[in-house]
Amino acid sequence: MTEESVPVVETAWLTMPDLVEVLGEPLGRVRRLLDDRHLIGSKRTGVFAVPEVFVVDGAPLGSLRGTIIVLQDAGFSDDEVIDWLLADEESIGAAPIEALRRGRKAEVRRVAQTLA
Repeated sequence: MTEESVPVVETAWLTMPDLVEVLGEPLGRVRRLLDDRHLIGSKRTGVFAVPEVFVVDGAPLGSLRGTIIVLQDAGFSDDEVIDWLLADEESIGAAPIEALRRGRKAEVRRVAQTLA
């Protein structure tokens, strides 16, 4: 991650109890969503939490999983994946998470693949 990749998207962070409530799923199902890479989180706030912008209408953002997998295949750690998604990406013209939330999955994945 470069110095310019400072997160620009402001987001609340959802802890596991928050995720259980927001997703309306039992803890075991929330853990499965994380294990299966539908969501990704970090302990940077002291406790494990997921950026709230990764959840839309009570469910993980559908296009997030494939993007997480592409970035991890490129060697990104979980924190680096989160930082890239939340930082402004010049070639996209927005933060990747904002582009994903607007349905621009192919464009985001194309850029993510060039990072390998």
